[in-house]
Amino acid sequence: MRVTWFGHACFVLEHDGLVIATDPYTPADAGLRPIDRECDVVIMSSALDEAHACAEAVPGSPRVLNALDAVGQPVEIADGVVVEAFAASEGEDRPDDPKANALYRFALGGVAVCHMGDIGTPLSGEHVERLRGRVDVLLALAGAGLTIALPDLDAAIAAIGPRVVIPMHFQIPSLLYAVGPVGDFLDRHAGERIVEHDRSTIEIGPADVGADAVPAIHVLQPAGDPLVNERTRT
Repeated sequence: MRVTWFGHACFVLEHDGLVIATDPYTPADAGLRPIDRECDVVIMSSALDEAHACAEAVPGSPRVLNALDAVGQPVEIADGVVVEAFAASEGEDRPDDPKANALYRFALGGVAVCHMGDIGTPLSGEHVERLRGRVDVLLALAGAGLTIALPDLDAAIAAIGPRVVIPMHFQIPSLLYAVGPVGDFLDRHAGERIVEHDRSTIEIGPADVGADAVPAIHVLQPAGDPLVNERTRT
């Protein structure tokens, strides 16, 4: 499975010809370039949050799934690829839309992925029980602020037990959304295996997430950030 981070909560995951985009941002509002890949499927943690739901900016003619529609009733988005979702909220102060959103899980190429959506509260006991031991790769909200607090994120990672954590939703040079730096999250995991890549894409296969694999945090560069990409070329 190939994983590319475009910025904020937006990834493109590819395997065996299937291309899935997650939580696409609104390019002008985010300060980031649009996704440049034609996608077959777009999954959004909410349909009402412009930072996570700009499906119209994704090239191609993708099928669009609001993850909230897969809560309690898993949805097959492609042959053998099923999305299951878990209702969440960005904050307890407003549990109604647009802060209502969902974490979601699916498997691609033998690798189980969980995207944390835009959750701003600790994971519930039900979330943890349903995800424990069933997530190989966690796309983790690492910028705190309006999303899950870092101590609660640490507790979720420890309880769920992913082999790979890929931080997202943190401060990058061009991003106009208010989120915190990834360094605060990484500092909490000093002594663990942390790989800071100079690229936006990594390949992850079953061997990378097997029982013998050493758990790791992989920090990617954002493909959608023009400042990062200009700096890379100089």
